[in-house]
Amino acid sequence: MRRYGKHTDEDDIRQRPNRKGNRPRSNIRPKHEDAASGLVLTVDRGRLTCLVDDRPIMAMKARELGRKAAVVGDRVALVGDLSGKKDTLARIVRIEERTSVLRRTADDDDPFERVVVANADQLAIVTALADPEPRPRLIDRCLVAAYDGGLTPLLIMTKSDLAPSDKLLELYGDLDIPYVVTSREELESGGAADRVRAHLKGKVTAFVGHSGVGKTTLVNALVPEERRRITGHVNAVTGRGRHTTTSALALPLSAADGWVVDTPGVRSFGLAHIDPSRVIHAFPDLAPGTEGCPRACSHDEQDCGLDGWVAEGHADPARLYSLRRLLATRERTEGD
Repeated sequence: MRRYGKHTDEDDIRQRPNRKGNRPRSNIRPKHEDAASGLVLTVDRGRLTCLVDDRPIMAMKARELGRKAAVVGDRVALVGDLSGKKDTLARIVRIEERTSVLRRTADDDDPFERVVVANADQLAIVTALADPEPRPRLIDRCLVAAYDGGLTPLLIMTKSDLAPSDKLLELYGDLDIPYVVTSREELESGGAADRVRAHLKGKVTAFVGHSGVGKTTLVNALVPEERRRITGHVNAVTGRGRHTTTSALALPLSAADGWVVDTPGVRSFGLAHIDPSRVIHAFPDLAPGTEGCPRACSHDEQDCGLDGWVAEGHADPARLYSLRRLLATRERTEGD
C-alpha cells in the first residue's frame, strides 16, 4: 500500500475540494430575464407540455424550483431548446403567481392537497340527470372548492332526455349559479356545445365531474376535432363510468377565444385542506351579517349573528340555508 507522509512533495496526490472552498455557495439564483413565457397544457410523469408562441414544447422543472410543482394552467418561464423539435427538452425556471387554484384531497382524512388546475376562471361542474344518478353532495363539494379557490362555478346537466332537471335545479336555485341543461340529442347536433360555449368565451374553464356523466364527450364537442380525447361508457351493472381521462389537459376552444381543461373523472372530492370560514366569501349578501358573530364563529352555531341579520330582513333565508348546507358538506363523508 502506498503511503504519504505529512510533508510530501509528490505531485500526483489527489486533492479533495474544500467544501467551504473558494467558491462560496449563494442563495442568489439566476433571474433568467430572457426566459420565454409559456402555458402548461399537461403533465405526464415529470414531463410538462407547454405552449410557447403557439407551438408545444416539452419541458422539465428546474431543480432550483425545489418542491414547487407546476400544474396545468400555470404560466411559466422557460429556457433552453424552445424549438419544439422531437427529442428536445426545455427547462421551466419560474412559475408565475397564480390567480386561482382548484385543489382537492383524496378524502377528508387525507392531509395532502393536490392542485388540479391553476389560473382557471370557472369551474364547470358536469352532472348527469340519470345513468349515473346525480350526486348533489359531490356537487356541493365542488362548489366549496370553487369558492375557496377563486373560481366561478357553472353547473352543466347532461342526459335531460332520461330525467327532468327540476329537482336538481331547485337545490341550487338560491345560489344563483349559472347553468346549462343538455340532452344527448343536442350533443350530437351541436346545439349543446353552442349553448355551453357561450359561457366559456374568453375564459379558462376547468371541467370536473363523476365518471360517466359525459364530461369528456362535451369537451370533445367544444374543441377542434384533432384535439378530441377518447371517451368511455357507463357500466350497466354498477352505473359507474370508466376512467378514460387519466390526466388533466388544457385544450383551446374551437370558434371562440378561451380554453377548457378536461380533468379525470372523480368518485370523491376531499375537502380536508379547506377552512370552512372562507366559504362565506361566496355569499357577499350575508357577509355584513357576520359582524355580529362571536370570534371564530362557524356560522352554523347557536350564537351566530347571521340568524338575527336574516330575521331582520337583510337577506333571503334561503341563502343562509344554502350557506349552511355547504358548510356541512365540509364535515360529511363522500358516501352521503
